[in-house]
Amino acid sequence: MHRGKGMKFVGDSRVLAPEMRTPKLPKDYSEYPGKTEAFWPNFLLKEWMVGAVFLVGYLCLTVAHPAPLERIADPTDTGYIPLPDWYFLFLYQLLKYSFASGPYTVIGAMIMPGLAFGGLLLAPFLDRGPERRPRKRPFATGFMLLALAATVFLTWQSVATHDWAAAERQGKIVAKVEIDKNSAGYKIASANTCITCHGDSFQGGAGAPTLIGTGLSAEEVATIAKKGKGGKMPAGVFKGTDAELKTLSEYISGLGKK
Repeated sequence: MHRGKGMKFVGDSRVLAPEMRTPKLPKDYSEYPGKTEAFWPNFLLKEWMVGAVFLVGYLCLTVAHPAPLERIADPTDTGYIPLPDWYFLFLYQLLKYSFASGPYTVIGAMIMPGLAFGGLLLAPFLDRGPERRPRKRPFATGFMLLALAATVFLTWQSVATHDWAAAERQGKIVAKVEIDKNSAGYKIASANTCITCHGDSFQGGAGAPTLIGTGLSAEEVATIAKKGKGGKMPAGVFKGTDAELKTLSEYISGLGKK
């Protein structure tokens, strides 16, 4: 220290001098002309506009094609053919194969999907390369293409092999009808095992259609009862007399009529 010259300090080289410190501020948008924009309101307004277009599109779609409704679920109907939502169709189809159904249901329902989703979770750890181009990441690209191809194929198979006609019949909403189980027609139907396939209230089941509101005449019902219809309704099911057949056909033909 020299008299009249003030006091000087030796600075630590590990600490930057104030004049060497740069402020940590975001760069101005003017440095990137045409490549950046303010989040509010420019960017957010565009996001809202795109979201509004998709929302209006979905609303128009739901109005033009409303979701189909089926009859009230009946847990006692063992003949009902279930169909999950579209995003689960590939798993639904997988459970139809012999190696993933029956005694192997655990494999198809838990083990195989678990391995697939577990592979997705492990993909970032198995492929740590900095490359972003697909051809430079063969493991990740191959795994994703394989998963996508399997999902698309199983979904397509599920839609192509589903019995849509039977699904439409079994899910048809029918009006509730008071069934008089003490009537002669009902007793004849019960004696000839009609209710075994068509249900105790003729609501349908076990692959058989409902007998309520069929629109068939008594003569047509009698013909079907004697000669059958298709492969699911064999001939000779009815074993009663002609008088009983007439009573049964008139009873079934009148179900659901006002």
